[in-house]
Amino acid sequence: DGDWQLAEGGGEKERLHSKWADALHAKVPGSVHAALVEAGRLPDPTFALNQKIARLESFKTWWMRRQFDKPPGHTPWRLVFGGVCNRCTVWLNGKRLGTHEGMFGGPSYTVSRLLEERNDLIVRLDPVAFEPAGGYAENNGSWKRTVVFNNAHGWHYSNLQPLGIWRSVELQAVAAVELSHPFVTTRDAARGEIDLLVPLNGPKRGWAGTLAVTIEPDNFEGDAWHYTQRVTAKGSSREVRLRLRVPSPRAWWPVDLGEPNLYRMKVSFAPAQGGGADARDFTFGIRTVAMAPLPGGPRPDRYDWTFVINGSPRFVKGTGWCTMDPLLDFRRERYERFLELARQQHVQMLRAWGSGMPETDEFYDICDRKGIMVFQEWPTAWNSHREQPYAVLEETVRLNTLRLRNRASLVMWGGGNESTEPFGKAIDMMGRLSVELDGTRPFHRGEPWGGSAHNYDCYWGRQHLDRTCSITADFLGEFGLASLPVLESLHRYLPPEEKNLFPCKPDGALAYHTPIFGTADDLSRLAQFAHYFVGRDCTLADFVAGSQLAQVVGVRHVLEHARARWPECGGALYYKMNDNFPAASWSCVDWYGAAKAGHYFFQDAFAPLHAVVLFPSLNLAGAPAHLPTCLLDDADALAGKAWKVVARAYDGSLREITRLEAAGSGSITSPRKVGDLELSWEQAEATPLLVVSEIVFEDGSVADRTFYWMNFQASKGCLFRLPRTRLKLLGEGDRTVVVSNQGELPAVGVSVSCPGRLDVFTVSDNFFWLDPGEARRLEVSQSEGLALEAWNA
Repeated sequence: DGDWQLAEGGGEKERLHSKWADALHAKVPGSVHAALVEAGRLPDPTFALNQKIARLESFKTWWMRRQFDKPPGHTPWRLVFGGVCNRCTVWLNGKRLGTHEGMFGGPSYTVSRLLEERNDLIVRLDPVAFEPAGGYAENNGSWKRTVVFNNAHGWHYSNLQPLGIWRSVELQAVAAVELSHPFVTTRDAARGEIDLLVPLNGPKRGWAGTLAVTIEPDNFEGDAWHYTQRVTAKGSSREVRLRLRVPSPRAWWPVDLGEPNLYRMKVSFAPAQGGGADARDFTFGIRTVAMAPLPGGPRPDRYDWTFVINGSPRFVKGTGWCTMDPLLDFRRERYERFLELARQQHVQMLRAWGSGMPETDEFYDICDRKGIMVFQEWPTAWNSHREQPYAVLEETVRLNTLRLRNRASLVMWGGGNESTEPFGKAIDMMGRLSVELDGTRPFHRGEPWGGSAHNYDCYWGRQHLDRTCSITADFLGEFGLASLPVLESLHRYLPPEEKNLFPCKPDGALAYHTPIFGTADDLSRLAQFAHYFVGRDCTLADFVAGSQLAQVVGVRHVLEHARARWPECGGALYYKMNDNFPAASWSCVDWYGAAKAGHYFFQDAFAPLHAVVLFPSLNLAGAPAHLPTCLLDDADALAGKAWKVVARAYDGSLREITRLEAAGSGSITSPRKVGDLELSWEQAEATPLLVVSEIVFEDGSVADRTFYWMNFQASKGCLFRLPRTRLKLLGEGDRTVVVSNQGELPAVGVSVSCPGRLDVFTVSDNFFWLDPGEARRLEVSQSEGLALEAWNA
């Protein structure tokens, strides 16, 4: 890892004979495009239309070179590439080691006899092929002929096909007897019973030695536990299988359900005949995740969609996860930003979809530590498994199953994204290896399949937002609505002449940074939904606000309806958490890391203790309304407490017009309807109609609150013309602020931001309702330079 040389073109003869005068510096892990940007050879690909320039570099041959000294000692050595994108040839000291295809692991070579005191490692990266596809001139379908993440191939607002040595390159010592992928699984979480498989490989004539296992708490305090065993083998290999019991076990739990307790296991083998010991060190969680039928019982045409976590059936709250960057920047701090926002949003599961990639160790380690489960799909989509090279797919599945199978957060394998016929040799191979190499997690041959649903009736189907009030399925694997990023992020990639231009240029940067680069009525789709909230004679800032409110409506009602249907619905994963490029997209956090309005409303919709109002339509005018109001409690927060659910309706003057109050005490075991919020014909005519739902404890504290808006389309912009109130912001130290409503009317859509730092700023809640005279304490990442806003303040 570290500094390499990078050069364009040239033949094997000249590159192997030290003709590198034209070379640039490049970082490994990294990408060709990132190195060219760093060297000033390319403009920032994320800005304006520069992606069109940068993508041309993908169709060239690139050479990379690293010189290094031989390590001391006479240990056998193996050269291991963690990932090269995508087709490469490798030479060491002029000796051609081989070629490799597929970006998700490999190649690997034994190099002991080739090492010299000073070594010259050279890698040739073959150009990306181009294959027109999908009716768009630059849409590159060549990803179907190999195994890469495909969402950067000119259809998912990224058209920058990656190249580079994107994972670590290591020289690994080869032990006399090697440990090969130890595997730990949970038999009984409550009793701490685990099974450990330790494959060992040594000399053909046989070997003996001592296997040692140490287990100790990793992210909590506790004592270490040790086990040793004498092991002998008559041949070269042996699998040691142990059943162990961890004393005083602490289970790993997903977000909201408990602590994500992790243990660290150290496995080592010391051969009796001498030679270096081999060792592996990894974290694991004591947990079980199984699938059970929905209440109607098992069906031959349905998967079992009830997730049973540590023996407890649970509704799963989640979202889609997108590969972060076509420039192959997968630094831990970038993952940390998005995954921490996911945790704050109460996301329990991420679907790492088949248009992305088997995720990195850094991603999984953070998910392990935050309690976020992962549904990992293999990199296939839209029946590409029929065309992709079988051997490359098989190597990808094998290497990454072995790499990831100890991860506590990994709960499911998937065949790929949106294949209409997820069958055949490749899909069967994925399922077979999930059993042979793992056997503890379900394999779903495709998503959607077997009762799950993907729904884009609104965005691609252009149906009215009302459709979001009636979307149901056994399991919602994907749905959503695209929206623009926050204005501050938009200004980072728009050229100066477009920063305040609206309507925007159809061939400009804003149009280009849309789902299909402005070629599929992208702007008119965004406008259709934004204009439900703002008039056509609006500013760019208004357009952003309308677009984001449409996304809120397009997702939050579906999530709350799904939760209220539990156990008839097993879970809901909206699309999506993050982006692979700055653009108008389905994400709730934009590519830079700035949270959209949706993040905060989805945080409400996923709150473990939550009162929801269910709406049959977004326009209630014209008839009396009977709005079911339900109480949800995922984490048994109501145990031993007296509680009250309150739903209040307000008209456009912010005058309360009706309310529902329902009291109770103690736990609820499933969603409970507590009553109907009743509106007369006249009350239902309010424009806009605002509804607040909350849970209040006996001491008057508000345990949960959210608000809804209806009847907004008849009067464009009415949400921002509400009667005004006054707000005050006070700091309480570096990480806490207090917002108070000092007026006589409710404050609607209250938000605290940090202009200029939205990509790194965090606040515990935003876009909330504040009653007259009420104050709200918020946790913030910084208290300097904050701005306070509301829709009516």
